[in-house]
Amino acid sequence: MATIWTKEKLPRENGELVSMLVPEIISASRSTDIPAFYADWFFHRLKVGYCAWTNPFNGVKSYVSFKNTRFIVFWSKNPRPLLPLLHILQENGINSYIQYTLNDYSQERLENVSSLASRIETFKLLVDQLGKGSVVWRFDPLILTDNICIDDLIKKIQIIGDQLRDYTEKLVFSYADIDLYRKVRLNLMNNHIYYHEWGTAQMEEFAERLSAMNKDREWNFQLSTCGERIDLAKYGIVHNRCIDGDLITRLAWKDKKLMEFLKVKIEDVPAPTLFGKPDLPEGAILLPNNHYFISTHKKDHGQRPFCQCMASKDIGEYNTCPHLCEYCYANTSKKLALSNWKQHQSNPLTETITK
Repeated sequence: MATIWTKEKLPRENGELVSMLVPEIISASRSTDIPAFYADWFFHRLKVGYCAWTNPFNGVKSYVSFKNTRFIVFWSKNPRPLLPLLHILQENGINSYIQYTLNDYSQERLENVSSLASRIETFKLLVDQLGKGSVVWRFDPLILTDNICIDDLIKKIQIIGDQLRDYTEKLVFSYADIDLYRKVRLNLMNNHIYYHEWGTAQMEEFAERLSAMNKDREWNFQLSTCGERIDLAKYGIVHNRCIDGDLITRLAWKDKKLMEFLKVKIEDVPAPTLFGKPDLPEGAILLPNNHYFISTHKKDHGQRPFCQCMASKDIGEYNTCPHLCEYCYANTSKKLALSNWKQHQSNPLTETITK
């Protein structure tokens, strides 16, 4: 896919003029947990005005300017380090939301994260700062092993969901596809974690039970799958947009520059008539203060076939996440991830995460 981002000749810190991508929407990041481990680096680079990024497929370094950045989507299992820093975005006219992966695999030791209670507290503190729609709950991935069955997953989600009832609008999940990722499969096998692939019948059973629980416990979350082929619409479950043009518009509709980039027109809701409420166009999405818009969301065709995300510029790098989750697809090995993390700590404000 040809990039939609403009390029400009801009100076590096050393004064060298280089070609930089100038994106409006930043993803931070699908490739590593920037909020948990690289928040200080990110906000320093934001202040400097650019960062460098290494292409994982060809090793070529490129530069990304924050000159035109209007929105940032964060991805994290521990976004607590963002709490004292989010005001910097607001002061710079940048909006954001957080894809917060909040699982509960502590007993099975599949993740290296803080206590569930601490992570739920972080979720609520972020909502207090950003608002309910700005923190999206992900239980991702759903993994089956000799020690984790569907009943266990439903129970884990119930415990968290009851505590997030008034703190989020959405629950996003995906079924672990272990056999698609050789390094994940080998890592699990080497650590004697005996996984099971999801079959269609199991996916349907889980979806039906999750949907019923969402209704019975009056959570009223929008249930969504991430990158899944299976159609679960009959359970009220939709295909998610993790980089979501409509959510971005809902959160930042007052940003005229961003709306111009997204080609979104904010309209006034007509006044009521003698015959009742005015008719709105099909697909109208309501906004505060009697405004609405029509979605212009377009899928990024550079993503996986069943990914519904719009285009964004990801600035993370693989093999840099020290969470060391057993099912991680972003690290080739734990040893390499830890080595890169130590390298970052020795020079934490450089252009790229690692060098």
